[in-house]
Amino acid sequence: MIREYFAPLGLTGVAEGARLYRPAQKAPERVTLESPALEVMTDLRQIPALTVEPEASVEAANARMIRRGVRLLFVTDQQERVLGLITATDILGEKVLQAMQARGVSKAEVLVPEIMTSRQHLDAISMTDVRGAKVGHVLATLKRAGRQHAIVVETSEPIRREGIATLLHAPAVQSVRGLFSMTQIARHLGLQITSPDIAKTFAEVEALFAH
Repeated sequence: MIREYFAPLGLTGVAEGARLYRPAQKAPERVTLESPALEVMTDLRQIPALTVEPEASVEAANARMIRRGVRLLFVTDQQERVLGLITATDILGEKVLQAMQARGVSKAEVLVPEIMTSRQHLDAISMTDVRGAKVGHVLATLKRAGRQHAIVVETSEPIRREGIATLLHAPAVQSVRGLFSMTQIARHLGLQITSPDIAKTFAEVEALFAH
């Protein structure tokens, strides 16, 4: 049946040095405080989120960040549900030392959950608000929160299923749709940020647009 109706496709080889295709988000040409916030949001529909399992050590998480050139990883379980996030600042700051002292272990034994920011303590921006926001709004939000990053969440519409006698409403499903990074936004604005100090970063951004 298949041979009669479908002609086989031609086959070829895989060239030496062939690379995997990975989706990439197009970088905006020029960004100002008045630019749409979406232009500086990392869209996780286009760029896959980088994750780490909760059983991993902080050293393994740090190695993954260095290897992939990022400063943040989402901590997820086997069903890819978000448990929290861990940043380079967490790993290089005092949290690791505090965990070592609390349990009397070496740095190699400190696990991601001990220093990550858990889901319950994460602040998020609604994708609905992001669609109408500008870059300046995002920076003001990050400054007020005192954070280098902000996640963007999107909630699906409830699914209604009609039964014979009842109308069942399935719960809405929330997903992490995007990510804002203070460092990345600053680079889009033309600043090269080298310090993890949040206050200094905002001061440099404000100085850039002071005139």
